[in-house]
Amino acid sequence: MRKLQAQGIHHITLTGADRQTSIDFWEGLLGMPFVFEQPNLDNPDEGHLYFDPGDGRLITVFTNETRKPDPKRTPTDPGCVHHLAINLSRATFSQAVTRLEERGIGHSGVKDRGFMDSIYFKDPMGFLIELACYRFEPPFGCSHADVMIEAHRIRVARGDYNIAEEHLADAIQLLVERRQQTLSRD
Repeated sequence: MRKLQAQGIHHITLTGADRQTSIDFWEGLLGMPFVFEQPNLDNPDEGHLYFDPGDGRLITVFTNETRKPDPKRTPTDPGCVHHLAINLSRATFSQAVTRLEERGIGHSGVKDRGFMDSIYFKDPMGFLIELACYRFEPPFGCSHADVMIEAHRIRVARGDYNIAEEHLADAIQLLVERRQQTLSRD
């Protein structure tokens, strides 16, 4: 059977509060330029704001001027979206705790995920946001996913519980050796 081959996420749409609260959060805190706005074409009582998360794709937010921020955690039942992870550079990630605290935003502190570091906090509507920073750069011509699949294979073969930096380093070496020739015998 033929697949409907995905080529990346086109956009993600979230339910936000009012227009200004949404702009203040997505652009004001997270630095995502506000690039487009129109009505929600399925609900004339709502606006539809578009933000660029840094890769040219889109995160969109439905707004309603009667909806106010509600910091209660959004549902995490099966079928619900648990959280949204946003990629940060190492330099920006190293400043994230300070910058969140400057704004009085509660957060999880830095969490060690083996192959990346994470910080969690909620948007104005209680939706969990993760700031994520990889602990590695993929070799030239490879993606983060290329490294992750190789690191996973190495981890499983070794019987290790989770991916660690050693698996990443070995995966990167393997990818370079496959891709790049050498005149050396060693």
